[in-house]
Amino acid sequence: MNPILERMTGMNTLTDEVIAMDFLITAKSGVRNYAMAVTECATPEFKSVLIKQLEEAIDLYELIADYTVRRGLYHPYNLKDQVQLDLQNIETALNIPS
Repeated sequence: MNPILERMTGMNTLTDEVIAMDFLITAKSGVRNYAMAVTECATPEFKSVLIKQLEEAIDLYELIADYTVRRGLYHPYNLKDQVQLDLQNIETALNIPS
């Protein structure tokens, strides 16, 4: 989309938000997958490698979560604000010209 149109429609902010939230969800999924893999390990050596990867995935998730909270894109500790933000995002998505 043209940058001028993106700014006029508010899509530039929505795009940043979509990317950040998708990254957050993906990072959370990675943490879950590593945690499950640790419980399924066949050898102690492989388990230690996966634990290291799990710790790195947790650190990455924390960085992304902090970023989204600082930008006001995610309100994990205030359900009322998060619901309001989700409703605004739904409204914005419904009003996107097709």
